[in-house]
Amino acid sequence: MEGNNVVAAEITLITGATGFVGSSVARVLLARGHRLRVLVRPTSDRSNLEGLPVEFVEGDLSDPQTLKNIFENVKYLFHVAADYRLWVPDPETMMQANVEGTRHLMVSAQQAGVEKIVYCSSVAALATAHHGVPATEDDPITEDQIVGVYKRSKYRAEQEVLRLVRENQLPAVIVNPSTPIGPRDIKPTPTGQVILDCVKGRMPAYVDTGLNLVHVDDVAEGHALALEKGVIGEKYILGGENMMLEDMFRLVAHISGRKAPTIKLKQSWLYPVAVISELLAQRWGIEPRVTREMLAMSKKLMFFSSAKAERELGYTPRPAVQALEDAVMWFKYNKRFA
Repeated sequence: MEGNNVVAAEITLITGATGFVGSSVARVLLARGHRLRVLVRPTSDRSNLEGLPVEFVEGDLSDPQTLKNIFENVKYLFHVAADYRLWVPDPETMMQANVEGTRHLMVSAQQAGVEKIVYCSSVAALATAHHGVPATEDDPITEDQIVGVYKRSKYRAEQEVLRLVRENQLPAVIVNPSTPIGPRDIKPTPTGQVILDCVKGRMPAYVDTGLNLVHVDDVAEGHALALEKGVIGEKYILGGENMMLEDMFRLVAHISGRKAPTIKLKQSWLYPVAVISELLAQRWGIEPRVTREMLAMSKKLMFFSSAKAERELGYTPRPAVQALEDAVMWFKYNKRFA
């Protein structure tokens, strides 16, 4: 499976290819010679794939009946699709999409004879840094230690994939991206929105937390390497550079020529704001910028080590400043700020 030796008749199926990470994965696979089929919902924004030689098939992961015919001649599957939001009015819809949708897809793929699967999980499903030491794939974690509906959904989905590997010999490799940033963040993602807010001067203050920043194209390369070299049943963190949020804002300000936020807040100070934001969100359906779950998550350093992927896959992420530069330039070129 090494290199570019993909037979023309063999198809690689991708879910989530219209999104931020998925569209980058599609580009990396096309460059390697894969023939791509992408699963999309009828309402999906396909602008991220404009001009690319891919075959579109419509379906919905929440409806197994729509998945019946998507695996014809499919050899490889990349499951990148996920409901990624830090606040949802109905948590069950996220669980249905991320957990049940993943299970349906995995079972259908195995029944269809798919040779190898790369499942895009998240570092959200893993333990966080302990005393500042970056977390690895093997650090122990249980669901009751996980804060937030999105993180719990990714944890449950990952555990379901691992169960299918153990019990049904599902041919799946798991990748755990950290915090991707870069071009084609059309929604944008929660992190992309934070970067935009900083550039627009709408981020006067910040909380003391840390995260792992990685270029979205490096995450995509890691997906391809997982197909080519990854071991079935293994997990690989696809991260980049561990950085305090304060330092990220300074870099964004330097890149964009704007002023960085200078006020550092304690999470407890924002608790009343979070409560009010959630009440307004429930009443008016407007996504809150801060919630109690977000504040709880920010108390933990999201620092991770990609040493396993670097060692076993040949994964080589670029410095975070390059990812931030590409993110800011893409937002500017696409007129997200003046």
